[in-house]
Amino acid sequence: MKANLLTHAEALARSRGIDAFSYADLAAATGIRKASVHYHFATKADLTLALIEDYAARIADRLNQIEAQSAAASGALRDFLQLYHDALGTGDSLCLCVAFSAATDSLPEASVTRVEAFRKDVTAWLNAQFNRARQDGSVRALSDPAQEAAALFALVEGAQLVARAARNPDRFTDAVAHFSDRLIMGAIQ
Repeated sequence: MKANLLTHAEALARSRGIDAFSYADLAAATGIRKASVHYHFATKADLTLALIEDYAARIADRLNQIEAQSAAASGALRDFLQLYHDALGTGDSLCLCVAFSAATDSLPEASVTRVEAFRKDVTAWLNAQFNRARQDGSVRALSDPAQEAAALFALVEGAQLVARAARNPDRFTDAVAHFSDRLIMGAIQ
């Protein structure tokens, strides 16, 4: 039941925002009583922290898979872009980290801290990919890997917000096109 609640809560948070749904909405979405939601997550702060913890673990696993499956850094970076594009759905959703980042003023302190840790983890993964690209030559005009990582993460987060506001995932694709053009596919040292 707890996993089912997290799945539905994540969908609501990503599409409506964390403040735009209640435990009554979550109970209705899962077909249980509101008291049962409170049994699993006593407060919305508990639910919020559980959501970001679960999401961070899944994304870390996915990034590890992407890296392992990509012979060149450009492939990993292209798959990273696709991961963020896919999170938009049909333009009606955001990745959970972006949704939470947009609502940090209303998040409990522990959740804000965990979102920041998630952002640092993803940025570190991107930094590793840009360092790898420096070795395999799969990204054109590569500058400092740490700066590239920070810039790309900001780009995908901003592109998600723009695409979500327009309810059009093509806006994401357009926003990241310049970066995508820098990726040299099939380049391995």
